[in-house]
Amino acid sequence: MKDISELLSLLDLERLEVNLFRGESRSVGNARVFGGQVLAQALAAAMRTVPENRFVHSLHGYFVLPGDLNVPIVFEVDRIRDGGSFTTRAVKAIQNGQAIFHLTSSFQLDQEGFDHQIEMPEVLPPEELVSYEGMARQFGDTLPANIKKILSIERPLEFRPVEFLNPFAHEKYAPTRNVWLRTKGAMSADRRLQALVLAYTSDYNLLTTALLPHGRATDYRNLQMASLDHAMWFHRPFRVDEWLLYSMDSPSASGARGFTRGNIFDTTGKLVASVVQEGMLREKRG
Repeated sequence: MKDISELLSLLDLERLEVNLFRGESRSVGNARVFGGQVLAQALAAAMRTVPENRFVHSLHGYFVLPGDLNVPIVFEVDRIRDGGSFTTRAVKAIQNGQAIFHLTSSFQLDQEGFDHQIEMPEVLPPEELVSYEGMARQFGDTLPANIKKILSIERPLEFRPVEFLNPFAHEKYAPTRNVWLRTKGAMSADRRLQALVLAYTSDYNLLTTALLPHGRATDYRNLQMASLDHAMWFHRPFRVDEWLLYSMDSPSASGARGFTRGNIFDTTGKLVASVVQEGMLREKRG
């Protein structure tokens, strides 16, 4: 996918029945369905059953089985609750008669209340940093083949990492990472579409943050990695087609699992969303 229009088309599901929807898949360089895709599509299915004046404020998902890129995904929505202020939906993503992903999401009317937030980290602005594509051009054929492949993948998003990770050495780093992101191309101000794209984007860069202290910051060969669960909270309105800072850390890795967190800020320092994920991280045997 080269720009945001292709991603939005992917998230525009076909309605099969009142609570049934179908979506297709696109590869992001892996042999299986990208976790952020099925997460965002499940959220899109839930949104199609919720009044337009209620906006997602939280979601919790479990990745059950790897998704097949060549088989459509059917999304079954369970209308758990329609309350005075909050609406709850559960979504099951199905391929070949089996659930590959479960999502629970909650939607709310806009309401006033207490307001505070943590401070945004002080980092270089995106204008002073190089994108992944720029890194591929900058280092050219001197890059290891696996790293060059990752950096050169066409995405509907632009990422500009704040910290430099040496692709030529197995250095160990603190388990923190900051990445500026935005869509390639402008998009509608529709808050629902903005939330869907940010949910999709939130699965990038997160799990690999748990590899930073282990000398595998840029070398994923002979590793098995897969998202196990993913939770996200939407705090304030935002525009994902304008620069956002994804500030991530990994408090723990143990038992072949990495635990990661992320806070997402806009350029004014407003905290717009928070993310938590745990994923499988282990060396391939043999």
